Amino acid sequence: MIDIHCHILPGVDDGPVTIQESMLMAREAVAEGISTIIATPHHRNNKFENKKNQILEHVSEFNSLLDKENIPLTILPGQENRIFGELLEDFQKGEILTLANSDYLFIEFPTSSVPRYANRLLYEIQTEGITPIIVHPERNKEVLNNPDILYNFVKNGILTQVTAASVAGYFGKSIKKFSLQLIENNLTHFLASDAHNTTNRTFALNEAYNLVENLLGIEYVYLFKENAEFLVNNQSITLEIPQPIRRKKILGLF
Repeated sequence: MIDIHCHILPGVDDGPVTIQESMLMAREAVAEGISTIIATPHHRNNKFENKKNQILEHVSEFNSLLDKENIPLTILPGQENRIFGELLEDFQKGEILTLANSDYLFIEFPTSSVPRYANRLLYEIQTEGITPIIVHPERNKEVLNNPDILYNFVKNGILTQVTAASVAGYFGKSIKKFSLQLIENNLTHFLASDAHNTTNRTFALNEAYNLVENLLGIEYVYLFKENAEFLVNNQSITLEIPQPIRRKKILGLF
């Protein structure tokens, strides 16, 4: 199993502070059945900056530690970019890192809003041959209130990634319900952990996959797992036709 979104590198953001904590996460990942993780430190989120070269160095060092400890886990480089106006300029300067050196790039919105310039910037990223992936849209208040925002992004070729813990209910019933609606309406393309530790922000991938299988069908599980493999191999992912979430479905959330 591949986890494309994880904060496992020590001392770089709000994930593990120490190497020991990172190694605990690595062992838990292996127990979960994960063989490959894309490490995605926060970048430009008003708290942390992790530029491309720094991340590559941290990933190399951590893979060496995993080899030394005989932990069967491979870490690939990535970055969770909070959306900002100069992102493309920084990409051209070599400070922005795609996922596993692919043509896919993580984009994070602020928790409570979708910036007005997002449409323009995401389009400009696409014109550079890069496909943006919006992370955890199910936890964005503006998207929750108006899911058509996300539908329009997806309709225009933007991808999204839902968090396993959201599906499993760790962020509350409303977010769980909305996450399942995003899956059912083909408005998300990846399920990933966004794990930060082994306590309150852990992997929960198996739990989420089991729930998706039971409620929506095994085909969604296959889709998400295959898309993670396609991303790592820099291949085109499987896309289903997105459907808007009807307003009457959403009203029950609030």
